[in-house]
Amino acid sequence: MQNENPLLEKSLKFAARIVKLYKYLTTEKKESIISKQIIRSGTSIGANANEAVYGISTADFIAKLQISLKETAETEYWLKLLVLSEYIDEEQGYSMIKDCLEIKRILIASLKTAKEKKK
Repeated sequence: MQNENPLLEKSLKFAARIVKLYKYLTTEKKESIISKQIIRSGTSIGANANEAVYGISTADFIAKLQISLKETAETEYWLKLLVLSEYIDEEQGYSMIKDCLEIKRILIASLKTAKEKKK
């Protein structure tokens, strides 16, 4: 799978990691509350980024990326909580947080560029 858009590629791979984490949490750890939250927010990042690419206007593009950015913040929170509550180990958690922060940086840069072009 080759994609020319780093944001879409990274967010899709991240979503796949979130799905695997969800499976692990629900089957191995028998955790159902946080896992539902993280699957929703973690997969929403890429879904909204994909929608942004096909936005009908610059304002629509910016709005979808803003939602994606909010979802990265929420996902980061749930990942930190999973580490602190010892549902996942620090190595796994911080690896996923690192990926989440990388996506967040790309989103912030993309939003900045889009907002400057809109002026």
